[in-house]
Amino acid sequence: MATTVDIRGVPHAYELTAPIGSSCILVFVHGWLLSRGYWQPVVQQLASDYQCLVYDLRGFGDSQPDRAVSVQQLRGEAFDRRDSELVSAAVGAATESGRATFSAVSDAVQSEYTPAAYAEDLIALLRHLNISSAWLIGHSLGGSIALWAADRAPHLIKGVVCVNSGGGIYLKEEFERFRTAGQQLMQRRPRWLCYLPLVDLVMTRMNVAHPIARHWGRQRLLDLVAAHPEAALGTLLDSTTEAEVHCLPQVVSRLRQPVFFVAGAKDTIMEPKYVRHLASFHPLFNCRGDNVIEIADCGHLAMVEQPAAVAREIRSILTAHHE
Repeated sequence: MATTVDIRGVPHAYELTAPIGSSCILVFVHGWLLSRGYWQPVVQQLASDYQCLVYDLRGFGDSQPDRAVSVQQLRGEAFDRRDSELVSAAVGAATESGRATFSAVSDAVQSEYTPAAYAEDLIALLRHLNISSAWLIGHSLGGSIALWAADRAPHLIKGVVCVNSGGGIYLKEEFERFRTAGQQLMQRRPRWLCYLPLVDLVMTRMNVAHPIARHWGRQRLLDLVAAHPEAALGTLLDSTTEAEVHCLPQVVSRLRQPVFFVAGAKDTIMEPKYVRHLASFHPLFNCRGDNVIEIADCGHLAMVEQPAAVAREIRSILTAHHE
């Protein structure tokens, strides 16, 4: 069951497993348009030896500002069959309304959605929970947030494991295409999308090496629709600027804590070569990629596609560093 706490003016939903012998707590940070639940397959395999914390980033999952719809609310909504006849008629109006809202949000988005800003939320959550020794495990954007948090609170963060997370190279045309595609996605996600048949099946095939279970496709659809417009757009734009991309290697190079990177061999969103590039700025890289682990037959959702492999690598890393 999730607990909610106010962090910097926004209620944040989190779950903390039972305490065990280890003094170090594992903190899992999800990526863009996702939520805390994707870490559960990994947490289930580690919770017997490590206390684990999962939470929803501000504006995602159940960490919503006032009056925003949460994943929990969407999951509990009933869809009357009689309403299905109204869906097609509403598509045009909803799309136009979505574009107007998107435009207004785009103008209003400020720098509070950078990875560094989300790192401040994370540090505040750790302090609220009196966590003084943590390893951060971040997926994709969550990896960048974890790196920033380790940089800003080295006394709290003992190490970082980045999953499907890398970068540090700004390729102008590719980033512009990615930003454009992301903005278009934000325009086309009315709530009734959750009730269209077979859309969840499409989500089971996106960005993965092999189709994942249908309930994960459903979860991805719910998270897509529930994401707060300002947060969804803000994180997309603020994390992909040239300045932000070039800053991340500097952050990694400053870290004195151990930092490891887990890549999916078939990840088309964050290809292994980009994971290795960012990893190379940390001393543990040792010119050989010693801090990079590549999981075969795995796409961009390693914690769902290959949870046993991810848990095994995390456990191995922690054991090597006496946690």
